Amino acid sequence: MVIYLPGDQRQPVAEAMPSFDELVPREIVAELDKYIVGQGAAKRAVAIALRNRVRRQKLSPEMAEEVLPKNILMIGPTGVGKTEIARRLARLAGCPFVKVEASKYTEVGYVGRDVESMIRDLIETAIDMVREEKLDEVAERAEQAAEERLLDLLLPASPAPVDPSAAGGAAALTDGQRRDQADRTREKLRAQLREGKLDQRMVEVEVRERAMPAFEIVSNQGIEEMDVNVKDMLSGFFGQQKKKRKMTVADAFDYLIQEEENKLIDMDHVTRIATERAEQMGIIFIDEIDKIAGRETGHGPDVSREGVQRDILPIVEGTTVNTRYGMVRTDHMLFIAAGAFHISKPSDLIPELQGRLPLRVELNALTEEDFVRILTEPKNALIKQYVALLETEGVKLVFSDDAIAALARFAVMVNEQTENIGARRLHTILERVLEEISFDAPELKKKNVKIDAAYVSKQLAEIAKNQDLSRYIL
Repeated sequence: MVIYLPGDQRQPVAEAMPSFDELVPREIVAELDKYIVGQGAAKRAVAIALRNRVRRQKLSPEMAEEVLPKNILMIGPTGVGKTEIARRLARLAGCPFVKVEASKYTEVGYVGRDVESMIRDLIETAIDMVREEKLDEVAERAEQAAEERLLDLLLPASPAPVDPSAAGGAAALTDGQRRDQADRTREKLRAQLREGKLDQRMVEVEVRERAMPAFEIVSNQGIEEMDVNVKDMLSGFFGQQKKKRKMTVADAFDYLIQEEENKLIDMDHVTRIATERAEQMGIIFIDEIDKIAGRETGHGPDVSREGVQRDILPIVEGTTVNTRYGMVRTDHMLFIAAGAFHISKPSDLIPELQGRLPLRVELNALTEEDFVRILTEPKNALIKQYVALLETEGVKLVFSDDAIAALARFAVMVNEQTENIGARRLHTILERVLEEISFDAPELKKKNVKIDAAYVSKQLAEIAKNQDLSRYIL
């Protein structure tokens, strides 16, 4: 929910996102630069990989089948932007994209999610994308049909009189006159409906309810696959019950629009397009891949990390996965893997998996100068976020340049003395510095607050000096 401040009633203007097909690698890097500081090598590798997806679509079918994506392995310490690159890539790419954690998968035979579920997640994402596109196409027609149905509820057709001559001496209305009168009344109601004058009136709408028993089946395909299939299979057997429900005109209008949209969309066609798009343009980002690296030295009850690697291998190599929408090929999906590799090394991955991630990009640790840029330059910079949050309480927060430098200096110092968690340290530092102001903001009499280096030092000096405390607090 967006709350507009009293002093600024302007509606936010959505920035037009350039079409994915039109973006050249340099423009892709420029878009990523708006949110991520540094890491030029990773941005270039990702930009080239995305552009190659577009180039492949322009090849002849025979050549396009032979061109396989060059999968990427991003290596770098935590908090330097690996996951953020993936998040921004998802919004920029406009193609089916899913981010998964390698550490949540278990090898076949153990209870848990198997690696094929990442392909099922990608298909679901693609179907949602295509369905949204189709909804935009039919939105106007659905709204018109819903409006007509709502007017039928507000103005039911009046039955024709049995004996037109029995009019008590008055001139009886002909069928044409009755229709004209009903049309005029309907148009008046339509105008009132569009102006919102009827929003609070109650109407009785017939809604469909699917009576389904609550049960779940666990199988080797996983719960997420089987329970949906069983429900689909039995939905016709249990049928759809209809019941009348009273609701306001505004709620009824929204419900009827959804019903009409579902009637106008051919889900079989949506599924075909989505499956093809996922196969040809799908991108899967596998985070925390270093957590499953490492050769097994002993035997024990733990789930084998190498077993998970072996299960991921055929997916990355190219295989066919069975989903509820049919068979899906993974040959031309792009895989981007990322990991900090603090304890393990990329060479600890099994050789076959290393070979399927041919492009390796190293992300650099962040410097004090990078921290200063992270605090101020990106569109979603932390300082801009805190200024906007406190502005909702009427507090105008201003950070001086020396305060920003002090915040960056403290972040680097604590990272060096304790664990290096990269830019995430700035969240902790800023929250600690602004704790008093955030707590007292609704009751502050002085609404203009300036944060300088002295204030930052005052809030952090004692904790930063005591390394034992900083380990727990910062």
